[in-house]
Amino acid sequence: MMLHVLMQGRPMGLLHMDDHGNPHFVYDRQWLASADAFPLLISLPLNRPTHSSATVGAVIWGLLPDNDTILQGWGSRFHVSPRNPVALLAHVGEDCAGAVQFVTPERLPHVLSGAADGIERLSSADVAARLSQVRRDVGSGRWLGDIGQFSLAGAQAKIALLRLDDGWAVPSGRIPTTHILKPPGTDYTGFVENEMFCLRLARAMGLPTAASEQWDLAGETAICVERYDRLQTDAGWVRVHQEDFCQALGVMPQIKYQNEGGPGAADLAGVLWAHASQPRRDVELFFNALVFNYLIGGTDAHAKNYSLLLGSGGEIRLAPLYDISSALPYPQLQKRKIKLAMKMGSHYKWWDIRLGDWRATAEAMRLDSDAAMKSLASMCLQLPDVASQQRQLLQQEGIDHPVLETLVHEIERSCERCLRQFSTTA
Repeated sequence: MMLHVLMQGRPMGLLHMDDHGNPHFVYDRQWLASADAFPLLISLPLNRPTHSSATVGAVIWGLLPDNDTILQGWGSRFHVSPRNPVALLAHVGEDCAGAVQFVTPERLPHVLSGAADGIERLSSADVAARLSQVRRDVGSGRWLGDIGQFSLAGAQAKIALLRLDDGWAVPSGRIPTTHILKPPGTDYTGFVENEMFCLRLARAMGLPTAASEQWDLAGETAICVERYDRLQTDAGWVRVHQEDFCQALGVMPQIKYQNEGGPGAADLAGVLWAHASQPRRDVELFFNALVFNYLIGGTDAHAKNYSLLLGSGGEIRLAPLYDISSALPYPQLQKRKIKLAMKMGSHYKWWDIRLGDWRATAEAMRLDSDAAMKSLASMCLQLPDVASQQRQLLQQEGIDHPVLETLVHEIERSCERCLRQFSTTA
C-alpha cells in the first residue's frame, strides 16, 4: 500500500509499507529541490531522502488516536487491520495534526486540483447529536457517508469540524478542520469547566495557549478549542505544520509517559536547544509550563501534549499549550498519590516534589537555576489572585460550576505549600 504525502497542499513524498509490514517514507525530489523545503518532522531530516521502519512508525502512529477502542472500530469500519497505520491513514489521513495530508493514488488528482474540496453543513442540533454519539462511541467522530474523515491523536473522545461564520461543517479535500470539540467524560464532574479554566489561567499567566470556549446546546456540553495548527487568511483557513515531542524524538505514543520509558523534561529541552529558532525563549517557556502544571496539579502533561510549530521559512518554535486540566478538585485522586507525567528532579509524585527537584530540573534543562527558582516563586505569588480573576471572568460569560470554586481554593493551597518551602530554606 502506498500513500501520497502532501504538505500544505504540495507533494512532499510517498509513504508505503514493505512486505514485512514496515513503514517507509521517501521525500519527493521536487520537494527536496525547493528553496522553502522543510522536513515532515525533525526526526526525518531532509539530508536523508529515504527513512524507514522505527522512526517512521513512531511518526505516523503519533498522528493516530492513542486509543485501541477507536483503532479497532476504524479497522472494522474500513476493513483493515487496526495495527496497520498506513492502511488506517488511507481512510482518515486527509485531515491530521499539522499541515500534512495522506492521500490515496486514486484521490490524488482530485485533492491537488481542488475537485475534492467540499463542505457538508451541520446545524447546531447535528453537532449536538455527534457529541452525544462520540460520548457513547469514541470512534464515531465521523459518520458513515461523511464527505471528509479526520485523525486526531490522543485517547479522549473528540470531533474535529470546520467553523463557519454562520455555523459548522464537515470539510474535505484541501479544506481543513479548524476546531476540536471535546465532550466531558463520565469520571470527573465539571471537566469541561476545569479544562476551560486551566487554559484561560495559563494564558493569563503569559503562557501561549490555544483559544477555547464552552459549547452548550440540546443538553450537550463540550469544550471548543481553536486549532493552533490552522490559520485564517483572506483566502480561507490554511494548515500550519506541527509535531509533538514524541514524534520529534522518534518515540512511540504508547510510551509518552516518562515512567514508562518516555521522554522527560531534559529530553524536550534538548530538542528545543537543538532546533528552536529562539531556543532560550522556548526552553524558558517550557520550564514555566512545567511549573504551571505542577502548581495546578496537571498530571497529564506528557511529551505528546507539548508540540512544535514548523514554519515554511524554517522557523521552529514551541506550540501553544492545550489539553490542560487539574487533578486537584477530585478527592478520589489523592494528592499524596498523584504523579506528574514527567519527573521533576528525582520525584514523580506531586506531593514529594521539593525545591531541590526544581533546581535539578532547571539545571538538566540547561537553565540558570537561580533564575528558574525566581520564576517558580513569582508564579506561586501571582497564581492565586489570577485564578480568582479568571473564575470571575468565566462567571461573567455564564460559565459556572462548583469545580471552579474548588480549583481556585486548591490552587491557592498548592501555591502556599510551595512558598512555605522557600521560607524554610531561606
